[in-house]
Amino acid sequence: MTARARSGLCLALCSLGLALLGDVSRAVPMDDQDYYLQEITNRDHYYSFPYPGEEFFPFTEQPGEEGPIRAAETEERPGVKPGRKELKQKKNNKKGKTILETPPDCPPLGLETLKITDFQLHASTAKRYGLGAHRGRLNIQAGVNENDFYDGAWCAGRNDPYQWIEVDARRLTKFTGVITQGRNSLWSSNWVTSYRVLVSNDSHAWTVVRNESGDVIFEGNSEKETPVLNMLPVPLVARYIRINPRSWFQEGSICMRLEILGCPLPDPNNYYHRRNEMTTTDNLDFKHHNYKEMRQLMKTVNKMCPNITRIYNIGKSNQGLKLYAVEISDNPGEHEVGEPEFHYIAGAHGNEVLGRELILLLMQFMCQEYLAGNPRIVHLIQDTRIHLLPSVNPDGYDKAYKAGSELGGWSLGRWTQDGIDINNNFPDLNSLLWESEDQKKSKRKVPNHHIPIPDWYLSENATVAVETRAIIAWMEKIPFVLGGNLQGGELVVAYPYDMVRSMWKTQDYTPTPDDHVFRWLAYSYASTHRLMTDARRRACHTEDFQKEDGTVNGASWHTVAGSINDFSYLHTNCFELSIYVGCDKYPHESELPEEWENNRESLIVFMEQVHRGIKGIVKDVHGKGIPNAVISVEGVNHDIRTGADGDYWRLLNPGEYVVGVKAEGYTAATKTCEVGYDMGATQCDFTISKTNLARIKEIMRKFGKQPLSVAARRLRQRARHWQRRR
Repeated sequence: MTARARSGLCLALCSLGLALLGDVSRAVPMDDQDYYLQEITNRDHYYSFPYPGEEFFPFTEQPGEEGPIRAAETEERPGVKPGRKELKQKKNNKKGKTILETPPDCPPLGLETLKITDFQLHASTAKRYGLGAHRGRLNIQAGVNENDFYDGAWCAGRNDPYQWIEVDARRLTKFTGVITQGRNSLWSSNWVTSYRVLVSNDSHAWTVVRNESGDVIFEGNSEKETPVLNMLPVPLVARYIRINPRSWFQEGSICMRLEILGCPLPDPNNYYHRRNEMTTTDNLDFKHHNYKEMRQLMKTVNKMCPNITRIYNIGKSNQGLKLYAVEISDNPGEHEVGEPEFHYIAGAHGNEVLGRELILLLMQFMCQEYLAGNPRIVHLIQDTRIHLLPSVNPDGYDKAYKAGSELGGWSLGRWTQDGIDINNNFPDLNSLLWESEDQKKSKRKVPNHHIPIPDWYLSENATVAVETRAIIAWMEKIPFVLGGNLQGGELVVAYPYDMVRSMWKTQDYTPTPDDHVFRWLAYSYASTHRLMTDARRRACHTEDFQKEDGTVNGASWHTVAGSINDFSYLHTNCFELSIYVGCDKYPHESELPEEWENNRESLIVFMEQVHRGIKGIVKDVHGKGIPNAVISVEGVNHDIRTGADGDYWRLLNPGEYVVGVKAEGYTAATKTCEVGYDMGATQCDFTISKTNLARIKEIMRKFGKQPLSVAARRLRQRARHWQRRR
């Protein structure tokens, strides 16, 4: 074969290979293509930028390469140092560092909510995988260790003005703004102090955002956690947007977390948009409600369904705002004998807003469905007394609400007005129980249930929030059987214990005696959530909970003393779990319909679990209910007590159980009760009689006399004998 023939064959094979590569990349969805194949076919390599001191020959833009990008000019390659014009623009741009109390016209694209996938994020370089472009998401949290596999930002591999991080919107989008943060880290301080913004339609030809003075240099962050919003001078339509850091904290390096604001343009033929689109048919009020609006919404629901709803408050916040709750029941305001009580609470951390809005949506939904005759909802309301408390920390929420959905950072509004974390502000009863169990010869015996609150906690000088005291009083007043506290920032259901037993460990699986029941309760929510058990789902921050099907033992995650879950289990009859409903603590209003669809079925299924296990009434021989009787289950070292009317509910998984009852002054009794797989608790009633001693005491009291002990009687006889002798 001649040299010309060989070169011709080689050219033909190369052309065929490129053609096949093009066909493959068109046929396979981008999510399913190899990451590096995307890089090869879609990106200019980092080293196409010149190094300092190298000669640079600018390319000539070909007609038709760039789409209609308005109010911007073709990018000039960055130099080593910012020019005078850039420095002047940076100085003049301080007004662009904005915190809006009202949200911008266009919502976030979804870096924080994970709508933007890892495959849509690219960067010039990365320090290492744990600091890659996929970690450059607003509010993403780092692991505890400095070199964690999951770290807290995108960090460039080099500190020079050629670095960039890029977002592919996968459709034409009207870009309006950029929000930035520095790197989340316990050990280092890194953030970008200024940057440029570039846009493109093909990821090859880029235009830099400009104004009348030239390239716009946006002012970045002055510390690593507070988000900073910069609006573009004019909205720009493009598919790709790129952030090019120009300066950074001098003692740190180039690290960023960001969110992009933009409105996707209508494109019904876009595959990626159709696949991820979520709509809801529920006619609900999908918006963020401030305190006044929340109160008005509750009134509206009560007006629509006056026969099944009641508004009440459990106390006041530090700033005097009432903690309102809505009761949903066929007889609101009354505890019906044999009917279990359930509650959802939210907003213990004021900035975790999604739970608050989900509860407000739930009360609207249940009212509408009850009026529509939905048999599932009607049955649930008729057989359950439901309490919905949407805002435990309204003072904290007010701070987060004023900042806005994307600008409060990770912690603004988390604590109460006096700086207390309500979720971990309850008395530590775990230590009292475990110390008693470890010291078997101790004179102070602690019961395995209804452990009294220590005196020091009840004193006025104790560091206890008024909101916490209100919740405790509420939980002591109402015989709750099951409850969920909705939180945010993760997608997982956590069950107790939340505190490790060993004081030398920070993480350790610490089960309750009812561990199997708690695991089932957690799984009932997680498995019916649209995303929690999805194996393809990306981890929110640093923890991958897929190995436990979207559930986790609280102590094995991180130890916490005085959690609401542990307190509820050890001080009341209520089984309480923490439900983390979304990666984004404060999602944009536009995300609420999708978040409602993600959680709606789970919220209902979890409420239905209150009807699992056994229930019954403990009576005396005259048919009167016996309060405060102890119900025990053989093999489970945790008891419960009957309510004021003698009724009780005991959550159990399917199986056969030996159940015992005892009460002061009554004979103990046991019976075997079987729990089936069908929904509905097994009836397991007891009738017990008084002991002989109790009957004697009752008779003596009736006739105005008290029974005497033998020792006391002998002392009296001796006294009479001495009087006669004298």
